[in-house]
Amino acid sequence: MSLPNFFVLIIGTEILNKRRRDKHFDYVTSSLTKRGYKLTGSFIIEDDPALIVQSIKFIASQPNPVLLSFGGIGSTPDDHTRKCAAIALRDGTLPVHEEAKQIIIDQLGEKAYPYSVRMAELPKGSKLMDNPVNKMPAFSLDERYFFMPGFPEMSHPMVEEILNRLIPNKQTYFRHTLTASCKENLFIEVMEKMPKEVEFSSLPKLYSDGWKVSISVASYDETMAQKAFEMYTKLLDEKAIDYTLEDESND
Repeated sequence: MSLPNFFVLIIGTEILNKRRRDKHFDYVTSSLTKRGYKLTGSFIIEDDPALIVQSIKFIASQPNPVLLSFGGIGSTPDDHTRKCAAIALRDGTLPVHEEAKQIIIDQLGEKAYPYSVRMAELPKGSKLMDNPVNKMPAFSLDERYFFMPGFPEMSHPMVEEILNRLIPNKQTYFRHTLTASCKENLFIEVMEKMPKEVEFSSLPKLYSDGWKVSISVASYDETMAQKAFEMYTKLLDEKAIDYTLEDESND
C-alpha cells in the first residue's frame, strides 16, 4: 500500500506580512516525525481565492495526498477556503450542511445570524470535525482533505485525531548522518547512484579551517539505508578524508 504524502496549506495574509507567527508547520512536522512520517510539502499563501484553488488542485494531483489546511473557514469576507475547496474538489456549490448549521445555532443562538451561520455552507459530501474550543465545525472531504481553523488551539487537537486515525501504527525511518571535511561535490557520483527509496541530502558549510559537509541518508528499509550510507563512508575511507558519525536516529 502506498504511503500517504502529507501536505500543509497555511492560508493567511497576516502570516506573510508577519502580523501573526505561523505555528502549524513545526507542529505538524513534529507530530508526523513522532509517527515515523514526514511532510512532502508545505505552503503559506495569502487570502487569494484563485491561489487557494490552484494550491488545493495541485496538492490533490499528487500521489496519495493528505492535505492539512489551516485558516479561512470562518464567516468574514476574507474567509475563502470553504468556497475554494468546493471549486477545487467538488462542483463549486456550497449547500447548507444541516448538522453544522444546528451546531452553530446551538452554540450561538440568535447571534448565529446573519453571518456565523454561513460557516454551515460547505462543499458537497463534507464530514464535520469537532472543534474542541468553541464547537464551530471544521470539515473534511474524502478522508484526505482536512480544512481546519487557523487558531492552533482549535486545529492542533484535530491534527492529532486525524493522524491517529490515518496512521495508527508508528513507522521506523532509519537515518544515518556524518560530517566530512571536504566539499559536497566529492559525493556527486555517489548521490547519482542513490535508490529512489532513499532520502539523501548534503549540507555544505564553510568554516575558518575549510569546507565541511553534512551527509544524511534515510529510508524505511533499514538494510537499504545502511547500504546507501556505506557508499559514502567507503569513498571517504578510500580517500582518507576525516569524518565524524552523528548519533544514528530512527525517526
